[in-house]
Amino acid sequence: MGGLTVAVQMDPLDSVNIDADSTFALMLEAQARGHRLYHYLPQHLSMLGKDRVYAKAHPVRVKRARGDHFAFGARETIDLAKVDVVLMRQDPPFDMAYITATHILEHVHPKTLVVNDPGHVRNAPEKLFVTHFPDLMPLTLITADRAEIDEFRRAHKDIIVKPLFGNGGAGVFRVKEDDENLGSLFEMFTQRSREPLMVQRYVPEVRSGDKRIILIDGKPAGAVLRVPAAGEARANLHVGGTAVKTALTDREREICARIGPELSKRGLIFVGIDVIGDYLTEINVTSPTGIQEIGRFDGTDLAALIWDAIEARRG
Repeated sequence: MGGLTVAVQMDPLDSVNIDADSTFALMLEAQARGHRLYHYLPQHLSMLGKDRVYAKAHPVRVKRARGDHFAFGARETIDLAKVDVVLMRQDPPFDMAYITATHILEHVHPKTLVVNDPGHVRNAPEKLFVTHFPDLMPLTLITADRAEIDEFRRAHKDIIVKPLFGNGGAGVFRVKEDDENLGSLFEMFTQRSREPLMVQRYVPEVRSGDKRIILIDGKPAGAVLRVPAAGEARANLHVGGTAVKTALTDREREICARIGPELSKRGLIFVGIDVIGDYLTEINVTSPTGIQEIGRFDGTDLAALIWDAIEARRG
């Protein structure tokens, strides 16, 4: 395939950890394949009239050199209907700004291939999309009703409480039967937003790790186990979790086989799911991570596999 023009909608490049960031790995692979890269911030995405979608973007070159990992060209205004691929890779929160960006990018997709499909990203927030597979997930309550949360804790003793649209482990609390902080937590959450909370039965297998599995166009491609630090209920790497080499279990392959066709059908090419024990806990479609950690453990070049899938979709 000849070189593609690729616009990357993401956060500032100067804050990227080049040894962990999945978008950076995707950019390196795209560049190695001869694709031309542009970078722009979400706030530089605009729409004029019925169908002109454009961005103020910098041509960019990237390299694996700490502190000198990118070089911008002069900023240009690019018509996103005339580029080949847009990578929508800004980090959550999944707020109204994020949702608005998906609406705007729908005006150029699929003529311009947006990865992941913006309409289905909007309709598949991590903690809600998983509820379409209730037999695969821990028992879960979604509510803004304090009495319902109290009843759930009485029934299940040990629970996890988290914001419905949070990310990266922020705001995730384990609340045991005798914990006196549930009222304060509920007040804190409800003062910050009107959104319901997600409440789940605590899965003790999290002590052995939370497995991130990458699916590419619906097929499992690699995994990494994230083991929480002592005294921590969260396994996210940026809050002290440790990455450990792993392999897929039969149950995890069953989970992937169940959800994979739905992901592919929705144009969700690059997805990261989280599995604790036998349970699917999240389906991450906005800006999944983990491909560099997986590559270091098992040598799989997931960035190359993702670009193979993107190029196949481009035809």
